[in-house]
Amino acid sequence: MTVLQSFIGGRWVGSQAAQTLRSAINGQAVAQTHAESLDFAEALHFARSTGLPALLALNFQQRAQILKALAKYIMERKEQLYAISAHSGATRADSWVDIEGGAGTLFAYASMGSAELPSSNVLHEGPAIPLGKKGGFSGTHILVPRRGVVVHINAFNFPIWGLLEKFAPSFLAGMPTIGKPATATSYLTEAVVRMMNESGLLPPGALQLIIGGTGDLLDRLTGSDVVTFTGSADTAAKLRVHPNVIRNSIPFNAEADSLNCAILGPDVSPDDEEFDLFVKEVAREMTVKAGQKCTAIRRSIVPAQHLDAVIERLSKRLAGVVVGDPAVEGVRMGALASHAQQADVAERVALLRQSAECVFGGEAITPRGEGTEAGAFFGPTVLLARKPLETASVHDVEAFGPVTTLMPYSDIEEALALAARGQGSLVGSLVTRSPQVAARVVPEVAALHGRVLVLDREAAVESTGHGSPLPMLKHGGPGRAGGSEELGGIRAVKHLLQRTAVQGSPTMLAAVTGEFVRGAARIETDVHPFRRCFEDLQIGESLTTHRRTVSEADIVNFGGISGDYFYMHFDAIAAKDTQFGQRIAHGYFVLSAAAGLFVSPAPGPVLANYGLDTLRFVKPVAIADTIQARLTAKRKIDRMKVDDKGRGQGVVAWDVEVMNQDGELVASYDILTLVSKRGV
Repeated sequence: MTVLQSFIGGRWVGSQAAQTLRSAINGQAVAQTHAESLDFAEALHFARSTGLPALLALNFQQRAQILKALAKYIMERKEQLYAISAHSGATRADSWVDIEGGAGTLFAYASMGSAELPSSNVLHEGPAIPLGKKGGFSGTHILVPRRGVVVHINAFNFPIWGLLEKFAPSFLAGMPTIGKPATATSYLTEAVVRMMNESGLLPPGALQLIIGGTGDLLDRLTGSDVVTFTGSADTAAKLRVHPNVIRNSIPFNAEADSLNCAILGPDVSPDDEEFDLFVKEVAREMTVKAGQKCTAIRRSIVPAQHLDAVIERLSKRLAGVVVGDPAVEGVRMGALASHAQQADVAERVALLRQSAECVFGGEAITPRGEGTEAGAFFGPTVLLARKPLETASVHDVEAFGPVTTLMPYSDIEEALALAARGQGSLVGSLVTRSPQVAARVVPEVAALHGRVLVLDREAAVESTGHGSPLPMLKHGGPGRAGGSEELGGIRAVKHLLQRTAVQGSPTMLAAVTGEFVRGAARIETDVHPFRRCFEDLQIGESLTTHRRTVSEADIVNFGGISGDYFYMHFDAIAAKDTQFGQRIAHGYFVLSAAAGLFVSPAPGPVLANYGLDTLRFVKPVAIADTIQARLTAKRKIDRMKVDDKGRGQGVVAWDVEVMNQDGELVASYDILTLVSKRGV
């Protein structure tokens, strides 16, 4: 039998068998944990002395490229992971969320990192702010790698996604990861870590794996390190007050199980499509992963007048769910992840049933498939709390399995009160047809929920569902849910970076941030900046253009071409009564005229302009005003793109200032261009 191994100090550790891990389907032994103790001082030393320098030798863009390659590598070998995942009781669809969802998160962070992060290890959170009257002293914020290690302690329900959704932003942030999966399904985490290590894509020390307990690991962390946890609220509370975590102010991020709710709006009747959407969503959250999701719907809040209809339709839908070995055709729900989990869910349902009646399930089931009598199965169970505001346990006790409790309400105020009784949740859903109901409910529910799904027939066509955290949106919630955040796009990376205010002259700030800061020294040359290839262009290279006087004919011609005949440009009498006192040029004419001043028209390294950022029209331009532009290379990002001829490309952001004859700023913006590299 396979003895699972930890990956510590660049080697696999473990040969002596300890705890036996059994299949959730038939109870047969799957793997054993190892008995050897781990040297966590060695693990941290390896992460700091080997992993950290290797990661910081790469920049954000390069690390993003590695994530993309790693995601492809995993996807090419996903069937190996599906085969192992079957032991956890997961159906193919359940495993898809874990395996391909995990790889998809790597892809997502690779894409976001490529689009939003610089080709350096300093992320500038600008703009710079002048701190003096003469322009010689400014301040700004930068985000830099913490020079520490991140410890991820994960739950049993998503052994692959749980690791990868935390690893991806950590890797982008330049932090070595030590992952500690829950023991029950650690055989699947070990398999994906082996795969990642065998890829040869990860720098040494970037990822280590603990099978078993964390020992004295938390005692050895410093203020540069980070701890994240996914699991029960009780365990999160214990870890949060670990003496060393408190003493060293170690950032601690918890994503805890919560009593998430779904509210059926008072405007929805049994004849509406939204009624069935509600029933379908509740049933799905009960049966996907056998209800073992921290985002599952534990409390189903419904109008009292529709309670019987909800019970009838939900029971009918759940009655059609075949439970058993996912390898058997027709099975739609598998087992709980372990026999210990099965016992825990049974105990908590029994506790809930002391104050809530069972309206569906609650009896022993006969799962389909050979040997399943020894499996960790638990049938879908629907409870009913007829007086939920008077029943404390349904708002405090969570059965982490295919269980939900129905709660009737009389009006929207009571529904909101019930939602709040969860004391902080990861996600809440509102199913409604009415924008007015959504506008009333969502702001109040949002105060105690990390994410809110508003579901109607329009959204249902593409909705990913109540229980699906997405890489682009934050995951986490207040109160009982842990009070922290993860995912949320580049926010997750920024959570792991150190934000620091920097003060100095604009020239010094430009050197530190790697971006041109207005007021900093410019580089004036005889070569137009647009004639420079990507590698040759220096930050701060600048061009001050010739001048152009704006005529009435310019305004008339631009209006004719654009179709913009706004009175401020054409009606002298009406314009006289405005704050400007006269006709003014179109803002977009000023933009176009500025481009005519600074563009180098001949073919060259600049391939395309694909956008403007931070555009502001600062001061109006009147007839007979003279404008002049100043173009400065602000930021370069090597995204390692190539064209169809194999020639490299990068992105250059240019700072543009348009001034009038008095030297006053009239327009300000960044222009983004794709610039080719030198030919090979």
